[in-house]
Amino acid sequence: MANTAEFRTCPDTGLLFHKPAETLMKLNAVAGIVFLALGGVLGLLMGLTRWPTVHLLQADSFYMLLTAHGLSVLIFWIIFFEIAVLYFTSSTLLRSRLATPRWAWLGFALMVVGSITTMVSIFQGRSSVMMTSYVPMSAEPHFYLGLILFAVGALIGCFVFLGTLVIARAERTYGEGSIPLVTFGALTACIIAIFTIASGAIILIPTFLWKIGYINHIDPLMYRILWWGMGHSSQQINVSAHIAVWYAVMGVVFGARPLSEKVSRSAFLLYILFLQLASAHHLLVDPGIGTEWKIFNTSYAMYLAVLASMIHGLTVPGAMEAAQRKRGFNKGLFEWLRKAPWGNPSFAGVFLSILIFGFLGGISGVVMGTEQINLIIHNTLYVPGHFHATVVGGTTLAFMALTYWLVPVLFRREIIFPSLSKFQPYLFGIGMAGFCLFMMGAGTLGVPRRHWDISFSGAIFGHQFPETAYLLLGLTGISVILAVIGGGLFILQIVGSVFFGKRRGETRGPVPLIAEPVAPGLHGIGIGGISVPGTLVLALVFLTAFILYYFVNWKYLSQVWGLG
Repeated sequence: MANTAEFRTCPDTGLLFHKPAETLMKLNAVAGIVFLALGGVLGLLMGLTRWPTVHLLQADSFYMLLTAHGLSVLIFWIIFFEIAVLYFTSSTLLRSRLATPRWAWLGFALMVVGSITTMVSIFQGRSSVMMTSYVPMSAEPHFYLGLILFAVGALIGCFVFLGTLVIARAERTYGEGSIPLVTFGALTACIIAIFTIASGAIILIPTFLWKIGYINHIDPLMYRILWWGMGHSSQQINVSAHIAVWYAVMGVVFGARPLSEKVSRSAFLLYILFLQLASAHHLLVDPGIGTEWKIFNTSYAMYLAVLASMIHGLTVPGAMEAAQRKRGFNKGLFEWLRKAPWGNPSFAGVFLSILIFGFLGGISGVVMGTEQINLIIHNTLYVPGHFHATVVGGTTLAFMALTYWLVPVLFRREIIFPSLSKFQPYLFGIGMAGFCLFMMGAGTLGVPRRHWDISFSGAIFGHQFPETAYLLLGLTGISVILAVIGGGLFILQIVGSVFFGKRRGETRGPVPLIAEPVAPGLHGIGIGGISVPGTLVLALVFLTAFILYYFVNWKYLSQVWGLG
């Protein structure tokens, strides 16, 4: 049983924090923010190099820093923060003690040592293998060792999360019934994380042994298949985690309840079953893989994963609309949206996250996952345009939104420069949206990804891209600057608030940090018997954009690859 002296009750929210878990949440979040800051600076250098007019870095520096950028933001920032989310959604939301805090500390220590080891190997200049690190290209042994240590630490964090769920269930800390939906979403992320880490271990451990001479050969095809079981699935953890954050923020800001918990939980289950299979789109042109495997993963599994995202894309705004209408904003189609707290960075961040993830990341993901039209943009700049829309526009914005709320709740500090926080999500979101759109545009024109110089200066065979491609790369560079300024403001505010923000003390503040829950049910709201008509209209706009863009790509394919 838990010792009550080990708990703290937040006076503003009533949430119960187990102190060992609280400390680990803070440390994991801080470590994540450090890598976000590093990755943001490196991203700026990448953007200014891909901007032909600036072309900042030399080739060797570009590939070294591109490797560091990818691992900083796609792996270290995200997973450190996700471990904090796992501890929050288990220990705090379930009012439970954290399972085995010493093991959680060991996991955190391994993640820190592993991430630093890998980054040191990259900055030493002999591990510029980019994130995929395809063999027979090889990095230094401590590059792989660092990743393995980090993965083991993250795996320990996952099992601590699962152990906490078991304790909470055994001690009935959250009453009877199922765990809350937000915790269920985090459980989905945890299960995908275990699959991801297992895939990484299966391929990275032999690669490490190969590098130090204990294994003679690593099969490149097997490496690619298993690596993508880790590489893309690590991003699927993000999807589950940031959607759990969407539900959490909607509850915090509006007191919203899910339209249907069963439907939302079913959508999370679809992620477990199919989301990681959709990573096959990275291997659609791989000659070593059979057609049946490609078709199953992209033409069947992918659409079920997309269905899950579309369900969440309907139910999260729907929950918000229902809560707003119950609070009296029930006129017309969009009063509930016009009267939303647009100056609240938690709401603004999540709303932009939903838009960018859905319209840019989601639609482009379907295009990339369709075997035929994937050929138009495979391995072009379109690919990073897509995953920046999902991981940065979707996940990072959602995590930023949650952080604005966590600083006063977890760190008991006021946000400094609150007027900045009102527009920071828009600056970052607009910058990232432009960045993603312009990169996808350049990719559609054939501009390759991961290439230092699209003019191919000094190459035996040259290629001249259309002038529009150069224009789009210039606009990409400008968008990067906007996004980095937005990201820099976020770092400034969060770090400044943690160290210099006004202390909130242990008494309830004048401004509520969590909205009162709305009453259950959908009776008496909406138009013509439809409870959430505004959300349905927005969903139809999304579907129209989805269908138009999808078939425009088929039309484009017919022109690129003419028959007869």
